[in-house]
Amino acid sequence: MKQPLDYLQNFKNHAWLIGDDSQEFYQIATELYFQLIELSKKAIPPKIILAEREPVRFLASFIAACAAKCPVFLCNPDWGKNEWEQVFNLVQPDIVWGLETGDWGLGTGNNNLSAISNSIMIPTGGSSGKIKFAIHTWETLTASVQGFIEYFQLNAVNSFCVLPLYHVSGLMQFMRSFITGGKLVITSFKEIESQRIPNINHSDFCISLVPTQLQKLLQKPELTTWLSQFETVLLGGAPAWEELLEKARFHHIRLAPTYGMTETASQIVTLKPDDFLNGKNNSGQILPHAQVTIDNLTGNILIKAKSLALGYYPQLWENPNNFLVDDIGFLDAEGYLHIIGRSSNKIISGGENIYPIEVESAIRKTNLIIDVCVIGIPDKHWGQALTAIYIPKNPNTSILEIETHLKDKLSKFKIPKHWISLPNLPRNAQGKINHPELQKIAEDFLAHSSHNS
Repeated sequence: MKQPLDYLQNFKNHAWLIGDDSQEFYQIATELYFQLIELSKKAIPPKIILAEREPVRFLASFIAACAAKCPVFLCNPDWGKNEWEQVFNLVQPDIVWGLETGDWGLGTGNNNLSAISNSIMIPTGGSSGKIKFAIHTWETLTASVQGFIEYFQLNAVNSFCVLPLYHVSGLMQFMRSFITGGKLVITSFKEIESQRIPNINHSDFCISLVPTQLQKLLQKPELTTWLSQFETVLLGGAPAWEELLEKARFHHIRLAPTYGMTETASQIVTLKPDDFLNGKNNSGQILPHAQVTIDNLTGNILIKAKSLALGYYPQLWENPNNFLVDDIGFLDAEGYLHIIGRSSNKIISGGENIYPIEVESAIRKTNLIIDVCVIGIPDKHWGQALTAIYIPKNPNTSILEIETHLKDKLSKFKIPKHWISLPNLPRNAQGKINHPELQKIAEDFLAHSSHNS
């Protein structure tokens, strides 16, 4: 298998970064690689925290660390004090790149063997308040790229990246372009919203979005037209709602809804754009590097994949070949995966099992709200009381009006008992709800309401 240094040499005189300096990438990566090799001669390879804000420097540092076989921890420079305390206590780094430490920040790590050699640690679980690092390797990330190009029958992948590079969704866009010799555009979503867009042939590029980003783009006709030019618009990070998918289909967006996670190095199931445009609404078929089965008893999804992580730092999984996830779903006769919900999100109210995704979908279809999340709040009578936290399209919309729309769409026990209107919902950069924060908001609101009444 080709290693990072082999690919790096291929890019020596190749202008593959659109809008950025490809030569700068090569020079930084080469310089840092040799510095790391020198450091590694004196001791075992140093543990590196990578929190560079500047994209070219982030990617060059990443490749240097991988080439020198140093354990590297990808980090969000915008984490707060609490998150950084967690990370430094867990990692105890030898080197810190970024965090205003200068080009070459040396930490005070205890350079021990607890970091798995030649590993890439990708953060996950930040929305729950507790950060974990999935342990990947160059081989697991490469397997993900291989599965992607086989599935889409591509030789080179040109990527248009608006997602964070420290997150698996941004990193894998870089990996696909780097390994296949494709082109890469890196910009921010704010730049796109402001219509400061690089002049490229978009039909040669793939772009990855999360549902909230797609929703914002479809609200502006000129950006909708722009998005329709892409060959493939990968959509992941959080479940998409039916109204959003229908709107994308109406505007002939070549959407590819995906199913995957940090632990699988991005998607392992994807719906191809032609299937989407022909009316299919599911997560698609399984990529060649993965196997997906359904647990007969629980309905939970079981994953085997060449791209599967080895564990959560610093522990390796005892049985890494069978990864049972929280998601519940089924495979239809044609091998398409349908996600029903998450077992941990299941709400039991009055003895009835309720999956929030079904209730949220029905509420969205009323066209009276902008965003919604359904959760269960502890309740003496019901066990859990179904609670909808939502952003109304019109502040004057009454709860009774929403409930009236739902009466013939949902069973009575699936209609929320509490409704809380907010100006916005706490979501992270990938569009995922911060459930602990939302739970606290709802419980505080309901306690205050009951106190006042």
